[in-house]
Amino acid sequence: MFYLSAVTVLWALSFSLIGVYLSGQVDSYFAVLTRIVLAGALFLPFLRLGGLPRPFILGMLGVGASQFGITYVCLYQSFTYLTVPEVLLFTIFTPLYVSLFNDILARRLSVPGLVCTAIAVAGAAVIRYDDVSSNYVTGFLILQVANLTFAIGQVGYARLMRHYQPKTPPWRSFALFFIGALIVVLPSWLMFGDADKLPSTTTHWTVLIWLGVVASGLGFYFWNLGAVKVDAGTLGIMNNALIPAGLIINVLVWNRDADLVRLCLGGGIIVASLLINAQWNKRLRLSQQQAERR
Repeated sequence: MFYLSAVTVLWALSFSLIGVYLSGQVDSYFAVLTRIVLAGALFLPFLRLGGLPRPFILGMLGVGASQFGITYVCLYQSFTYLTVPEVLLFTIFTPLYVSLFNDILARRLSVPGLVCTAIAVAGAAVIRYDDVSSNYVTGFLILQVANLTFAIGQVGYARLMRHYQPKTPPWRSFALFFIGALIVVLPSWLMFGDADKLPSTTTHWTVLIWLGVVASGLGFYFWNLGAVKVDAGTLGIMNNALIPAGLIINVLVWNRDADLVRLCLGGGIIVASLLINAQWNKRLRLSQQQAERR
């Protein structure tokens, strides 16, 4: 939970950096490619494949391609069709995909997790609801692909680590995550990138280095590490905690307009969903312990 909370704050800051210093100024494909290369360079020297099963290696490549590669390509493209408020609104569906994908893999239906996730979605909607423009269907669908692949990557990484339980530390294999993302983003940049919109200022490069090394490198590593340590309900809820965190940082640092009443109300709903989910899990563990004693 600590890892997820810390990365939530980190990514909330990063969202503002992208919106203020990169959006519309630097080619989005190049920005994503730079983040992947810098993050991968952080972990590549530690990569050790010895002793890792081939399915685990392929799984890590797939997780990176999904959670980082496809997600970020689609996320940046969605801004072509949607306004920022619409993007923020439509990302609230990610927790539902987390819970549903986890239940599909487990071949079960976790009603408490889905209920708590739905409560968190309602909280995020309270914070970020604005009038939706008429021409948004294409952007909405593209963004749902991003939400889905981000959810699949999170759940997939947690399942991989729990199933194979590699003897080497996670940072020894995490470079595979960024290699998988590179397989998706490099061809995308070569085919669709705009070479006329490369970074041109010190600010651009400073922000990209921060986003690559800290937000992408350390951020994705600790987020996925946290995903292994919590249940799917908590993981889904924490995906929506980014919305109030992002608004708080915007208000405090950049003094952007925000409805503080809605911010507090929506944030309170998300916190309540976490507390309800924790209470349900506690009762479930007690029930399982009592059943084992009988």
